[in-house]
Amino acid sequence: MSSSSTLRPGLLRILSLALLAVHVLSDVTTGIPDAAPPGFEEWESPIFLPAPDVKGSGDWASAVARARTFVKGLTLPEKINVTTGVDVLGRCVGNTGTIPRLGWAGLCLEDSPLGVRFADFASAFPAAINAAATWDVDLIKARGVAMGEEHRGKGVNVALGPMTNMGRVAAGGRNWEGFGGDPFLSGAATVATIEGIQSVGVIANVKHFIGNEQEHYRGGSSAPQITSSNIDDKTLHELYLWPFAEAVHAGVGSVMCSYQHVNQTQACQNSKLINGVLKEELGFQGFIVSDWAAMINGVQPALAGLDMNMPGFVGYGVGEQNNPDPSTATNSYWGAALIDMVKNGSVPESRVDDMVTRTIAAWYKMGQDKNYPHVSFSQLTQQTYLNGEKVNEHVNVQADHYKLIRKIGAASTILLKNTKSALPLSVKSLKRIGVFGSDAGPHPLGPNICSNGQNDKGCSEGTLAMGWGSGTANFPYLIDPLAAITQHIQSINPTVVIEGVLDDYNLKAQSSVAAVSDTCLVFVNADSGEGYLTVDGNAGDRNNLTLWANGEKLIQNVAASCPNTIVVQHVVGPVLVESWIDNPNVTAVLHAGIPGQETGNAIVDVLFSDSPQATNPSGRLPYTIAKQRGDYPADILYQSNEKVPQITYTEGVSIDYKWFDLKNIEPRFEFGFGLSYTSFSYSGLQVSKSRGRREIEALHRTSTTARSSAAASSSKLSSFPHAASSTSAAVSSAPVSSASAPVVSSAPASVSVSASASASASASGNATSTASAPPAGSSPVGDVGGPAELYKTIATVSFKVKNSGKVAGNEVSQLYIGPPNSFGVTQKALRGFARTFLNPGQTKTVTIPLRLKDVSSWDVEKQKWVQSSGQLKVYIGKSSRNIELQGTLNL
Repeated sequence: MSSSSTLRPGLLRILSLALLAVHVLSDVTTGIPDAAPPGFEEWESPIFLPAPDVKGSGDWASAVARARTFVKGLTLPEKINVTTGVDVLGRCVGNTGTIPRLGWAGLCLEDSPLGVRFADFASAFPAAINAAATWDVDLIKARGVAMGEEHRGKGVNVALGPMTNMGRVAAGGRNWEGFGGDPFLSGAATVATIEGIQSVGVIANVKHFIGNEQEHYRGGSSAPQITSSNIDDKTLHELYLWPFAEAVHAGVGSVMCSYQHVNQTQACQNSKLINGVLKEELGFQGFIVSDWAAMINGVQPALAGLDMNMPGFVGYGVGEQNNPDPSTATNSYWGAALIDMVKNGSVPESRVDDMVTRTIAAWYKMGQDKNYPHVSFSQLTQQTYLNGEKVNEHVNVQADHYKLIRKIGAASTILLKNTKSALPLSVKSLKRIGVFGSDAGPHPLGPNICSNGQNDKGCSEGTLAMGWGSGTANFPYLIDPLAAITQHIQSINPTVVIEGVLDDYNLKAQSSVAAVSDTCLVFVNADSGEGYLTVDGNAGDRNNLTLWANGEKLIQNVAASCPNTIVVQHVVGPVLVESWIDNPNVTAVLHAGIPGQETGNAIVDVLFSDSPQATNPSGRLPYTIAKQRGDYPADILYQSNEKVPQITYTEGVSIDYKWFDLKNIEPRFEFGFGLSYTSFSYSGLQVSKSRGRREIEALHRTSTTARSSAAASSSKLSSFPHAASSTSAAVSSAPVSSASAPVVSSAPASVSVSASASASASASGNATSTASAPPAGSSPVGDVGGPAELYKTIATVSFKVKNSGKVAGNEVSQLYIGPPNSFGVTQKALRGFARTFLNPGQTKTVTIPLRLKDVSSWDVEKQKWVQSSGQLKVYIGKSSRNIELQGTLNL
């Protein structure tokens, strides 16, 4: 064939389109079916070509211009070195090649979403699910800043987080790495985290794009079975895409595509998702990197818009090798093979140019071209030397982040039950306390070693402070609850008797201690993680929603002998509590999640009113706790004989609390639920519009997302399937009218610009409350994240909150909207929240903005957001079901 240098650009593009179409429709050997399985034809993902070049929109303009100049001076092998990893034997979990001629040292990509994975002298932060449970964008952003500082301090260019998967299934193994079951909350937390990480010059990487909601059959280059997540267009936009759109609007530098198929096409070579949605519709300016060994061939991902192949090799267990010059690597779908693709015309060199431009633009935008720290650690060892080479400088990046970790640990603890004034405790009133359960104590071999020999926290031993898998980090230390409780009590009254029974199965010993204790603290847990590790028979996803290590029996046994039994749960997600929650001897329950290295100190701050950092619990559930597993709308697909197991999202946008509302199912604890040691009252709801109807109508006439000429030529190439669902009124193939579905969006009005803004405060104090959106008008001009007008405020909702109790504390106020009355659906959707600190008797006014997008729904025919019309219900509550105020917004 002719080389690329002898082909006209137009002809080369046509050839590329044809080649990708052939691959997508007929390449059976790569695991992509030549056609959808019988009955799933409507779920075939359309083709969207060519890949859009980066535009340099908004505040990306300068970085993109500089990157283009940089790329013009590169040879083809040098370009390839930017696109392809050097394999898994480098200093970081992912390493691009270098350009020695220009002194470009390459990029270090490193896990995880809660710390610098594998590094020493770095912190182990609370998991993202705990961050979400704070409902505090300031704390979430501070966590992002701290993690960014630690990644930067170790020389990491790209921090592989945040993770924005939606927790569609309660037993999902990696749910704890994300921000819960609502796209609004997830979007706000995603933006705050990105802003924090990138504020210190580290490129954030939002993942996993998209529909990667379980670990079973998740895929990878060597996986025998890979699921297809079948998602209709409306559900995609209003639910699973929303946090990614917020991330793009916030200027995230990179996105990671996922392992599994989406609508029958593997995610990392899904041109509709990458080219059509992420790069064209959302105007994403950065680079897209594959999940590790997610690629299953070379040409398709390149044409479909993938920009970086990590870690570079074909697959795990098939000849990993460390090749510092990826352009010569032969064990790669790209590397030397990508050079051949360019030379034989399969991939235009202009596509490679755009790959590199996007990557270098992110590097420039974060200021990494100036005085950026070099990589000072090795993911392969914590020793100083490896094979005679100094690879670890043992740089201490922890600073005083332990303070923030402890604060988030306490702020994310959720009080689920508190009877007989069981909590908070006071040491002065204690005589004898019993502490029960292995979760109260230390890991027997230390916090970073598993007795089963597995790495990455692949065990459940001692207190649970993080799940397992690539989303972990080493503990610099781990304060277990028993140690922290003992230290606190003895610092006040050394005569209090403290007995710990850490054996979960020794019922006799438990009963003996419980019978003589005036207070009993029972610690239980439930773990999960990534699917490459199996722990106690759980292959990533949890097998059930019950407690581990005899947890239910432990609680029941202690409660049988102790009338003041307080349960503390360290869990990765929802657990069923029906067998013990109503036991009158279980007087209090704390849902503490997985809080990181300061877990023991954090729980002391919530348990004891006399702790120096005593905390009135204000955590709120970021997901629903059901009464039974079958109440949830979907579950894990554990077994399948299909080559491509099919997972069809028939529930549409109605996951978590929206499903419970739609089906009128009573949960045990609803989304947003959480108690306090004080009480709060609400009054004075006001809803004010910021824009006129004519102005909004004019906006709609000009904000249609641009379509590429290639996509517009065929309906097959330009739109996602939008099949109707018989199980949810929110999924429809019909045109979406102004009252066609409950709006399911994500981050609040302009959270994507600044998650650290405050709501207005008045009355008996000038302090401000942390709200879920900044002032109106702060969105940047441009189309990054979609039409900029969608992110502008069109209405504000204000109300008063009073601390009517006797203890100072934070109240988490939640704003939900309901669909127009004409639609007749009772589902509510979160649109804003504020965490407000109030002293006893104090009142503050809280103001939360609503964006145009927040009162719109996705029109699958028009392929744009359409504002609802009519009377929109506005709810202010303490949870999704505890509504204090109601009003209307006329649209």
